[in-house]
Amino acid sequence: MTPLPGGVGLSGLTVYDWEAADGLRGGTPHMHLVCSEAYVVTGGEGSVQTLTATGFASTPLRPGDVVRFTPGTIHRLVNAGGLRLVVLMQNGGLPEAGDAVLTFPAPVLADPEAYRAAATLTGDHAAAARRRRDLAIEGFLALREGGLREFHTAAHRLKRDLLDDWRTRWRAGSLAAAAETGRQLERLRAGDLSHLDHGEVARLKRPEEPVFGMCGLLRPCSVPVPVDVSDPTHPPHPKELSR
Repeated sequence: MTPLPGGVGLSGLTVYDWEAADGLRGGTPHMHLVCSEAYVVTGGEGSVQTLTATGFASTPLRPGDVVRFTPGTIHRLVNAGGLRLVVLMQNGGLPEAGDAVLTFPAPVLADPEAYRAAATLTGDHAAAARRRRDLAIEGFLALREGGLREFHTAAHRLKRDLLDDWRTRWRAGSLAAAAETGRQLERLRAGDLSHLDHGEVARLKRPEEPVFGMCGLLRPCSVPVPVDVSDPTHPPHPKELSR
């Protein structure tokens, strides 16, 4: 279980300022298969471009804004100047285990080895993260013209072998947190206040140096996960070391 309420994951994010082929600056478009996500804007300005079955949209992001989206929403952060966010992820542990699928062109998505090679950061991580971002934007721009259903099918094919691992993480994380709330409610109903004697405060650790994520430089809070198996296409850091 993550040390955060409800088993969520949390990261600080400074969005990339790299210019892409379409003249916009920002991060790598991707989609989550089972995890909702929320942005809390803490500085700068920009937008999040989204693509769903209902079409393309662009939502402005300014300090104080909170934007949430559900699984199946392809999203791309655009940095118009100093964009910084706090990112909240449902099911802490699942995103770290490869729940995200990047919008690479169809031939890359169709080949697990090609996808793995394109998604994994090797050598100079800054240069590799930028190449990965640019390739995903190439696929994203094509998806805006059509092919979303095919992308969903390819995403499932790439990740289906991880579903048992994800279920283990979900049971130990967000499901366990919800179940504990249920037990507390039953104890309170019975007049048992014993869990109130175990209140505690903890400071979560963050890395001294940011890591290269899909969308920008990340400072993830530590999010323990119940098993050691990680998606080989994603280094084991929240929201994209890969995630």
